[in-house]
Amino acid sequence: MGIQNLLSALEKQVSTLEKELALLPDPPFSTARFDKVLFHHRSNKLGGYLQEIRQNLEQLKACVSDYRIEQVKFLAERLVTQIEALKREILTKDLRKQEDKFERRSQKQDLYQRLAEHQDYERRLMAMIDDRELQLNKQTTLANKHKLQKEIAALAGRLTRCRQALMRIEKSIEKQEHSD
Repeated sequence: MGIQNLLSALEKQVSTLEKELALLPDPPFSTARFDKVLFHHRSNKLGGYLQEIRQNLEQLKACVSDYRIEQVKFLAERLVTQIEALKREILTKDLRKQEDKFERRSQKQDLYQRLAEHQDYERRLMAMIDDRELQLNKQTTLANKHKLQKEIAALAGRLTRCRQALMRIEKSIEKQEHSD
């Protein structure tokens, strides 16, 4: 009789979780919410973890009907732990929103920092090219002119790649600003 009470209590908790999750938006998340040992399922939504809880509950019922005592103990403990973890995650939804806002803000700051770094690289590369061109005009030997021309070509290639990176960063910033 005690096992049936346990099963009905677990079913009631799973039903409550389903109702709570149905009321919440279930946006995908990018970082893992649970330990790999706790949930075998990898999902980017809470509904996926609820599905694993449902499967474990069904497996528990099958083990009870087959009188597999050790598996019943293990699955019952696992289910209780999983249910508690999912409840805690539901309770922290407001904190997660704030965390996501902070993460987006820090990503934006990182982009601006990268933009400033690349603008500095661009400025330094242009100065190096100008310096090499001045040296090239002063050279009298063909070997030195050839060496400086190679350096200028290499620096020009680096400058082109730097400007391409700058354009990608600027596009990322624009995209982020339009999505906010």
